[in-house]
Parts: sequence; C-alpha cells; structure tokens
Amino acid sequence: MSFVKQNVNKAPIEDTVFAIVKKAKEAKAAIGAEQVVDATIGSLYNEEGNIVAFDSVFTPYNEIAKETKAAYAASFVGNDSFRKQVYEWIVGGTGSTLAHSVIATPGGTGAVAITMQEILDEGETVILPEIAWGSYRLMATMDNLKVKTYSLFEGDHFNVESLKEACREVMKTQKKLLLVINDPCHNPTGYSMSMEEWQEIVAFLNECGKEVPVVLLNDIAYIDFSYDLEHCRNYIKTFNDFSENVMAVIAFSCSKALTSYGLRCGAAILLAQTKEAVRDVEIVFEKAARATWSNVPNAAMENFTYVTTTNYDAYMKEKAMYVELLKKRSDIFTEEADACGLDYYPYKEGFFVTVRIEDNALRDVFHESLMKQHIYTVKVNKGIRVAVCSLSSEKCRGLAKRMKEILDTCK
Repeated sequence: MSFVKQNVNKAPIEDTVFAIVKKAKEAKAAIGAEQVVDATIGSLYNEEGNIVAFDSVFTPYNEIAKETKAAYAASFVGNDSFRKQVYEWIVGGTGSTLAHSVIATPGGTGAVAITMQEILDEGETVILPEIAWGSYRLMATMDNLKVKTYSLFEGDHFNVESLKEACREVMKTQKKLLLVINDPCHNPTGYSMSMEEWQEIVAFLNECGKEVPVVLLNDIAYIDFSYDLEHCRNYIKTFNDFSENVMAVIAFSCSKALTSYGLRCGAAILLAQTKEAVRDVEIVFEKAARATWSNVPNAAMENFTYVTTTNYDAYMKEKAMYVELLKKRSDIFTEEADACGLDYYPYKEGFFVTVRIEDNALRDVFHESLMKQHIYTVKVNKGIRVAVCSLSSEKCRGLAKRMKEILDTCK
C-alpha cells in the first residue's frame, strides 16, 4: 500500500552536490579549512571564504519597508514593474521583434519546472544535454517524462549535429518538441555558444517546426556573470527568425544575478512570433503558477527592479569586480590544466570548469581518490565539476596539477 500517486518515481533523492558539501564541511572541522579544497559550492564566494552578498543588492533590500516584505505580490504572475524590468534587462537591448510575456517564478528553477510540467504530457520526451544540471532530469522524472540526451561537444565546439539527431529521433514518435539549452555560461562546463551556432540551431528548429510545434527552453541562470557582458545577450536576436511554429521560454534567475540564492525569485520569459502563441502558453503558465506556488516574494521583485534601474551603476560596478575575480580564478585553473595536460571541456566563462572523464567508472574512482586527498568536487555525467566560483585564487593555484597527478594513479 502506498499513500502517493502510482505513476511516480519513489526512489529516494540523491543530491550529490549537498552530500559532498557535507563531507567537505566535516573535513574542514576535522583538519582545518586551510587543508581542504572545497570546490563543491555553486555560489559566489570571496577570497576570504565567505559567501558574496552584494552591498548594492542587500543594502536597499534591508531598507524596504517591512510591510512591503510582508505583503503579497500584486499578482500571482508577478508585479507589473518587475515583469517589465525583467524583459528590459534580458531582451530589451537585443533588437527582439517577438511578441512576449513574463511570468514571475521562484528562482530560475521555477521557470524550468513550469515549462517541463506544462509543455509536455506524461510519457512524452524532453531533450536534454548529456552533461547538465542534474535537476533537469529529476524534474522530468517527477513529471513522468522520458529523457533523450544530445552530446554537448564535438571537439571544442557545440555538437549541433547531435542535437539535430536527438530532435529527429523524438519527432518520429512525438508531435511536439521541448529541448533544453543552457547557455550562455553553461552549468557545469562554462561553455558559451557562438552566434553562428545559435543561427544554425534556429534554422534547424524552423525545419522541425514544419512538422511539429517546437519549444526551446533556454536556461540563462548565469548570464549576468558572463565575461562579455556587453554582448552576452546578442544571440537572442537570432530568435527573431523563428517561424510561427517555434517559441522560446527563457528561464532567468534573479537569485544568481543578485547573489540572493535563498531569496527565490526568477522569471519565465515567453517569446514567439504571434501574440496568440504567447498568450496560449501564458494562460497555462498563469494557472500553473497560481496552483503551484501562488506568489513570488514581493520584496524580492521590488528589489530587483530598484537594483537594476535606480541602483544600476553601483550594482554593475560591484558585480564587475567579482566577474573579474571569477575570470582570474578560471584563468589560473585552465592555464595550469593546459600546462599539466589535465583535460577539461571547452570553457569560456562562468562559475564552473568540468574536467573531462568520459568513463564514468573511472570518474567515480577519481572522485573518491580526490576526497582522500581532501579535494572535494562534484560528479557530473562524464566529468568532475570544479566550482571556481567558490574557490579562492590561492586554492585554485596548483589544483589542476594535483588533480592530474591523482587521476594518473587511478588509470
């Protein structure tokens, strides 16, 4: 006898990230933090080992009236000022000509979850990158969806052909496509696609759109930590070429952009050629939002709008310091990895670098061996994720060489 619905996966959740974070904390307590390399945490940390909470974000947040913090948002789809500013922040300067709407969500996670939940029916297939944030697959499982993966890389560039092959395969048995592309600043590899790669994908999706409706779920959680902030949104203009049978849902994370990970706030940005197509999805998302979380924190939305308008200069200046620090750390790790021959997936920018271990059995042995040397990382499919976002520059130095030496003993 069971008290939950029949068609649900009842296997206990195994969150590899939090399990290893716990082990790293225990090691720090036992032997001292200076002896431990904790490359697990997917949040931005400063050089002193403390989580970064931007002054330009939290000073104004602390000044928000308690009544505003206590109040419900103006609507379960979000405050109008927030929805407008999210669109301007992400899409406004790209030259987009598409019809659009914005639905407030609890973090970028909420935007991804609501899309999987409402676009596909049970038993249908979502297309995911084979190296990806693990929660994509968990969400699919909880919605009783199947998963088809595409290979992320061919050499040092995005594997467009593998994505095409996956889409064609799903179209043989399914009358709709939902595919996830996490770009720019891919989690966990740090890859960002070129305009040419995006153009080729958009052209292909239009071809698919001649046979079935196509929804592109573009997860941009880390976009505001791109090393090329001036141009990192330019690719969105390629969406202007969508046919009427293709649309995009962009999953945006205020939590990441504002270093407010626990203050759950984000948005789903809907883009399509016609108002009718956008409204069709918007209606369902509105009802799902009301039925699932009801409200996104009012003060979080008000603060995002204030920080990215009135407090824009202070925010951008503070963030630029940390983007530079992130680049310094990733440069140290990748340059030393190149020097010692430690292979990693093509990295351009972002919070993580992923060491390439295509044999998952070897990856498991390597991961255990690293922990024995008090180096704590996160296993992903076909690799080991190194969170340079939370490692000090000092801890980054020499790490690649140590990892290569340990890896050589595992083979």
